[in-house]
This record gives sequence, C-alpha cells and structure tokens, in this order.
Amino acid sequence: MSIELRPDEHGGVTVMLDGHPQSYVDLDDPEALHFEYVQHLAAVIDASTDGPVAITHVGGAGLSLPRWIHATRPGSPQIVLEPDERLTATVREALPLPRGHRIRVRPLDGRAGVAGLKGGSADVLVVDAFADGRVPAELQTVEFLQDVVRVLRPGGLMLLNIPDEPGLRHVARVVAGMSDALGADGDVAMVAMNDVLKGRRYGNTVLAGRRGPLDLDEISRQVRRWPFPSGVLGGRALRRRLGGATSLTDGAGAESPPAPDPGSWRVR
Repeated sequence: MSIELRPDEHGGVTVMLDGHPQSYVDLDDPEALHFEYVQHLAAVIDASTDGPVAITHVGGAGLSLPRWIHATRPGSPQIVLEPDERLTATVREALPLPRGHRIRVRPLDGRAGVAGLKGGSADVLVVDAFADGRVPAELQTVEFLQDVVRVLRPGGLMLLNIPDEPGLRHVARVVAGMSDALGADGDVAMVAMNDVLKGRRYGNTVLAGRRGPLDLDEISRQVRRWPFPSGVLGGRALRRRLGGATSLTDGAGAESPPAPDPGSWRVR
C-alpha cells in the first residue's frame, strides 16, 4: 500500500492511500471537515448526542473525525480500529494528535476489533473503512451489523459511510441489514449530497441507525449548517425509496461499488 501526505495551500493535508484520498487534516483547525461525508457524520452526531461520547471508529487513516470529536467534545474516550500500523505511524509522526486526547488506536481490522469490544460499551460506532477504494464486504453484512448493535449502549448510534452508484441498489441492501439488525424498534436514515440522493452521480451516503427514533428534523438542521447542498431521507420516504431489498450476509456479501474515477471524491 502506498501512503502519500499531500499538503495544500490552505495548510491542510490530504492522506492518500494507493491514490485514493482517505482523510483531510488541518492541525490548526480540527473542526474544518473538508470531505462532505465527514461533515454528514458530524452533523448526525451533533443531532443525536450531547456532551462527551464513548465512540468507536472502524477505520482510522488521518483520524479526522476523532480529532473533531476531541475538539468539540473534549474528554470523549475514543477507540480507533485501524489494521495498518504503518499508516498509523506515518500519520501520528507527520500529523501528531493534540495534547490531552483520549484516542486509542488498536491495530485490528473492523470485524475482529468490533468482536472484541464489550457489549454496551459505545455511545456511537462509526464504520468508515476502505480497501482499494471500496468498503470491504465483511463490514456491511447483517451479521456484522448485529455485532455493532451488541456493542452499542441503549439508544446508541451506528453510522456507516457507504458509497454507491446512481440507483443506490447497494445502499438499499445495507439499509435492509441495518433494519434487520436493529429490530422492530429500530430507525434508519440516510444523509447525502442532493445529487447523490437524486441518483445523478456516484457518491457517498451516510447511514444512521439506532434503536429508538432518530430526530430527522434536527439532523436536517445540523446538515444545513455545513456548506454542501445535502438532504436527509428517513421513515416512510426512505422505505419508499429503498424498500424491498434484502440484507447482505456473510455468505453472500459484496464490496461497495468502485468510484468511476478519482475525481468523484471531492475535497474542499
């Protein structure tokens, strides 16, 4: 795996893996989130939780979201599951973590790392992990999502970053798996840029789920605080759009679709 740290004229650094942008880090302003899907993750967290949170991240790269959590919710205990020790060492040397952080990086892949976590240990669990530009199949199956639910505290929040092609057929299967894993009292919503929601292009979707209701109005309000034109789908609207799909399973899984070209990843 090739690792490149690409600085820009604004003082930030994009972490590139095998030519794919994975994270954007601004050491002087950890609240500056430049990828739209990271903004969407932040918006849902702000809409759904208060104060410090116990949060687990599946996927680390430049540790952009953990840095944002530390800056906005100091004292939050954070676990990051990142199997690439060379990547973690490179990032921590070139882009050191702030003083007083409670970020602990474990050199484990997401499936094994989540399996080793205590039940009811996380307020939030974020899956934002890629291999060769695609989300690994084993991080999207109903069996894995059931283990995520096990790790969450009552009312805890799961968040997945899943890119897809127009039509969102792959995302529909992940949504089905989240619904199955959460059970009858579960609630699922999707956040994405408007042109992705409308099926005009390939792009990232942030899927949010919890046992108990999500506050779609507050999520929408938080999403509007960020600059990208984005929308939220949940409840009946989400079921109308993506209903009827079947869950991905360990026996019949699939990676997320590949990006058509590197330019489809927007960095601003």
